[in-house]
Amino acid sequence: MAAEPSERQRDKASASARSLLLTVLGEFVLPRRGEVWTGTLVAALGALGVEEKSARQALARTAAEGLLTSTRHGRRVRWSLTDAADRLLREGTERIYGFMRKPHDWDGRWLVLTAGVPETQRQLRHRLRTKLTWLGLGSPAPGLWVIPDAAKAGAVRDVVRELDLGDRAYAWTGTSADIGDTTSLISAAWDLDDVEKRYLAFIERFERVTVSANREAFVNQVLLIQEWRRFPFLDPDLPAELLDHDWPGPRAATVFHDLRNRWHRRAQAEWDQMDEDAAART
Repeated sequence: MAAEPSERQRDKASASARSLLLTVLGEFVLPRRGEVWTGTLVAALGALGVEEKSARQALARTAAEGLLTSTRHGRRVRWSLTDAADRLLREGTERIYGFMRKPHDWDGRWLVLTAGVPETQRQLRHRLRTKLTWLGLGSPAPGLWVIPDAAKAGAVRDVVRELDLGDRAYAWTGTSADIGDTTSLISAAWDLDDVEKRYLAFIERFERVTVSANREAFVNQVLLIQEWRRFPFLDPDLPAELLDHDWPGPRAATVFHDLRNRWHRRAQAEWDQMDEDAAART
């Protein structure tokens, strides 16, 4: 008899189901007026290996976070993305599909931010870290954030304003004063060795994948996006001037976009079929 899953395993499964749900919402629901049947989502997550109970829990959790609202149609429930979810998913889509899409020139300027949030305000610290990491900033020391991209100043300003940190944050842009070692700064701010290993694993995992059916295209496309969406949190997309060897990020980006384009039509067809089946149920 199989052992009962531990609380940690259940929490991990719940988080995984929610993460897959957000990917599905962004890729398939957002482009379709932001509406979907419960049955469609349960079937979609089921194809991805998520049990129905976990799928429904992920739906309830996402709704509790203010990202989904429900409307009952007889015995069926139809979900709609809230305005907050629409913004979140559109921003995520833009970031995911625009990330490392093309090389960019560097003017030599850095953006540096100091933001003091005490340990006692853990939730605020977490929100700040999540938002700054999503923008590509790294933290080489407590309370200090950097990125070699002065154009991110406006986005960082928005984060500071949103979190009401204007009286505890200060940022400036400029070129290096040639004090200290830039390589050491980069190593302290980002774990690029780990990111490189992840890129190579991503390439190895997906570049040889082929699909022969719509269901396979759907599953593999979701898994492809699920893996790729992590990289904007991990990789600051450093300019070539700050990299000491051939960086695998652009190659991984090519694999991502080529496969997504190749699988897109069949994946969408599979989604439409699942949606038709859900709509037909009484």
